[in-house]
Amino acid sequence: MTPPKISIKNKKAYFQYEIMETYEAGIVLTGTEIKSIRSNKATLVDAFCKFVNRELWLTGMHIAEYSFGTYNNHEPKRERKLLLNKLELRKLFRSSQEKGLTIVALKLFINGKGLAKVDIGLARGKKMHDKREDLKQKDSKREMDRMMKD
Repeated sequence: MTPPKISIKNKKAYFQYEIMETYEAGIVLTGTEIKSIRSNKATLVDAFCKFVNRELWLTGMHIAEYSFGTYNNHEPKRERKLLLNKLELRKLFRSSQEKGLTIVALKLFINGKGLAKVDIGLARGKKMHDKREDLKQKDSKREMDRMMKD
């Protein structure tokens, strides 16, 4: 029996931001955090990344406390360090300094080796009319699919 695929997405990020580049980063977790992620108890809704001393940190990701954890359970909203190679970190640092660009968490998943990974994206905020256009396209696609089924 294969273990269930864990993939937690940040749907809000795709609606509010135009994603320009994506990167796959490792994440530093404690024992109870990985157990909570494996039981699908995490959200990325308010998650974004920031640089502190040339290191990339993930802020705002909520991982629920592990139900069987003891006194050494983790703090749900703590900042977590992301692991990227130096070239990617330098490129992201330069890009994030530009006005209007930010780094957001897009997806949290467990890879084939059992390691937790985060897809992060270099993003630019969408204007209100861009969001409306996306909604119109989504509605028209849904209508087309409905017409095809009939």
